[in-house]
Amino acid sequence: MAATGETQPAKHQEVGHKSLLQSDALYQYILETSVYPREPESMKELREVTAKHPWNLMTTSADEGQFLNLLLKLINAKNTMEIGVYTGYSLLSTALALPEDGKILALDINRENYEIGLPIIEKAGVAHKIDFREGPALPLLDEMIGDEKFHGSFDFIFVDADKDNYLNYHKRLIDLVKIGGVIGYDNTLWNGSLVAPPDAPLRKYVRYYRDFVLELNKALAADSRVEICQLPVGDGITLCRRIS
Repeated sequence: MAATGETQPAKHQEVGHKSLLQSDALYQYILETSVYPREPESMKELREVTAKHPWNLMTTSADEGQFLNLLLKLINAKNTMEIGVYTGYSLLSTALALPEDGKILALDINRENYEIGLPIIEKAGVAHKIDFREGPALPLLDEMIGDEKFHGSFDFIFVDADKDNYLNYHKRLIDLVKIGGVIGYDNTLWNGSLVAPPDAPLRKYVRYYRDFVLELNKALAADSRVEICQLPVGDGITLCRRIS
C-alpha cells in the first residue's frame, strides 16, 4: 500500500523488457491478454531460461518477438539475416515463422550465449534453418558485398547488436536486402533517453550509445532508398523497406 492508503499500480512481470509504455499495468495487460497465451511453448521455455541469465536485459521482449513472427509471415520471408543473437529468442521467433526451407544467417560474437538457447531451438525442430557464425559481423558483410550473388538476396534482416555500428551495418545491408525487403533496427528509442535533457541521470551505457542512436534515426529519416516506420514496440524498432 502507498503512504496515502492507495494501492500501488501492478508491476509488469516481463524480465528484460524495454517497454516504453508509461503504465506497467497496461503493459502487463498486453502480455497476459495477447502475448503469453499465444506464445509457442518453445519460446516460453527460452524466455524463462534467458530470464535467469545475468545479461537478460539484452533479450528481445515477448511482445516484440510476437510482432517479428507475424511480420515475417506477412511479408512471406524465406531468406533472412540476424545480427546480434544473444540466447536466440528473436532468432527462434524468426525460425518458427519461416517455411520449412527458410534460412537465417545468424551473426554474433558470443557462441556461448547462443548455445544456451540452442537445445530449445533444436527441440522445436527449427535448428536446420539457422546458419550461426561467430565473430564480428562487418568483415563477413564486406565479403558478401564483394560477391554479387548476395546482392538483394535477403527478404528480411534484423539488427540488435552494437549500436555504434548501426550506420556501418546499414551502409552494407541496404545492398544485401532485396527491393521490397525489410530491415529492422532494434532499440531505436533507446530507453526513452533520446528526448532526455542533457543533465538527465542516465546509466553510463545508455548515455554512451545515445548519440549513435540519434545519428542512426536522423540518417534513416533522410535515406530516400527506404520507406521507414518507427514503432514504440519494445525499446523501439524502426522498419526500413527498401524501395530502390
